[in-house]
Amino acid sequence: MTRLRDGDGLPATAMTTPAASGAPADATAILPDPTGAVCPAPIPEVERVLLGHGSGGQLSAALMRDVIGPALAGASPGGPLNDAAIVETGGQRLVFTTDSFVVSPIDFPGGDIGDLAVNGTVNDLAMMGGSPIALSLAYVIEEGLPIEDLRRVTASVARAAGRAGVPVVTGDTKVVNRGAADGIFVNTAGIGVVPDGVAPAADRARPGDAVLLSGAIGLHGVAIMSVREGLDFEVEIASDSQPLHALVGAILAVDPDVHVLRDPTRGGLASALNEIAATSAVGIVLEEAAVPIPGPVRAACEMLGLDPFHVANEGKCVVIVAADRADAVLAAMRACPEGAEAVRIGEVVADHPTMVTIRTIVGSERIVDMLVGEQLPRIC
Repeated sequence: MTRLRDGDGLPATAMTTPAASGAPADATAILPDPTGAVCPAPIPEVERVLLGHGSGGQLSAALMRDVIGPALAGASPGGPLNDAAIVETGGQRLVFTTDSFVVSPIDFPGGDIGDLAVNGTVNDLAMMGGSPIALSLAYVIEEGLPIEDLRRVTASVARAAGRAGVPVVTGDTKVVNRGAADGIFVNTAGIGVVPDGVAPAADRARPGDAVLLSGAIGLHGVAIMSVREGLDFEVEIASDSQPLHALVGAILAVDPDVHVLRDPTRGGLASALNEIAATSAVGIVLEEAAVPIPGPVRAACEMLGLDPFHVANEGKCVVIVAADRADAVLAAMRACPEGAEAVRIGEVVADHPTMVTIRTIVGSERIVDMLVGEQLPRIC
């Protein structure tokens, strides 16, 4: 018997001819030989970067854990992976972050790559309790980009920075060969100031804490998909891209000891909560009926085979606070336009540490896992 191999070099199931198996000579089927069957386990790609490594899900976590983190071990202070880093200097607590934006297309319902870059960076600072004080702006521009597109994106950056009340103080511009950058990529960095006593972090969730959400999920990812795939919904779905530092300021005014703040961008709500559960070594239980998913988003996800819990958001935040502070924090959030639809969606538990589950509307409980692979590439 001959062992066959498929086109990818993986063992294939051993096969026999009709004659060898005792079948009639004129039989045309190739029959499997159960005595020689081979069922190879899937072999993950470990030698090349995939689109899924930028998803914010399991592959992104593996890339940081297995490649980037170990390489930087000697130059990095370590600690939990948060949205930004706290740097203490001159008696002040500064927060510092950087982000790159490669969204495709660069214009979408509710925004474009310019305001997305500003809002995303401001929000990373806010998730550490920081008020933004300055931004940088860098472009990687593909040869052939219409000057009008560059002018429009830059004007959008300026408007978003003005709304957030943060100046753009430095930057850089590079041009690459035609076909090397898909129009324009944007990098922004930001610095802010964090008040004393404020220290939200991914490792501070505690059993008994309440899990709050500032509003409906899935809008940004579905807005991008509607343009990218030419989908026409009865109701326009617009990105929720917006700055959240004012909302965070209102939260901190009533509870400076907020345990965790996180914006569920790439990988969606599911990935953000799984990161928190793993970093804090706790379990999280959600109530399905409490999680706000707009009807058009739910319908679009059902049509496209997407899980709304994995769809990216750009203007929402998860807030984890001590249970006795939840009502006060919710009231403060609802008093802000960015948090008018804030709800309590679950609780932190000691059971099943590192795992997120959800109680469904029919009374069962299922696991809410981190995104695997890439659901919607080039989302931010």
